Amino acid sequence: MKESKPVSASRISLSQLMQPQYANLMGSVHGGWIMKLVDEAGGLSAVRHAQTQVVTVAIDQMSFHSPIRIGDLVTLESEVTFVGDSSIETRVRVIAEDPLSGEQTHTNTAYVVYVALDSSGKPTRVPRLMAETEIERRRMARGEKRQAERLARVRAEAEETSQ
Repeated sequence: MKESKPVSASRISLSQLMQPQYANLMGSVHGGWIMKLVDEAGGLSAVRHAQTQVVTVAIDQMSFHSPIRIGDLVTLESEVTFVGDSSIETRVRVIAEDPLSGEQTHTNTAYVVYVALDSSGKPTRVPRLMAETEIERRRMARGEKRQAERLARVRAEAEETSQ
């Protein structure tokens, strides 16, 4: 098995200015565009941890608390919060900033799950995750609980479809 890696080794931050082409019919940024950015940020954290390619397998609930406006600077902060054998859960926090006033708004947080793949496209084991702080330990414990809930849902859905 690969060695353990600290949460801090997976942290990334991406920032992008929201342009008019990202607008929805309401004039704010289209939620699908933010979901794409969330997936990119989470994927980069997962790759940084696993040091191999990854694919997205699940996005836990993503609720938008406030709209993101055209002209806002959006920053996505991502880190790995839990790992299984080949799965990697990332936490992506989205902040919108009005660059003129400096006012920042937390718009949403999402948990995205990836599976690490080897060179032949098969799931591969990933390094264990090391928590360095109390908040990281709490996030890991909650991540383990979310993973158990995800697996239970998959089993229930498989049972339902086989009947």
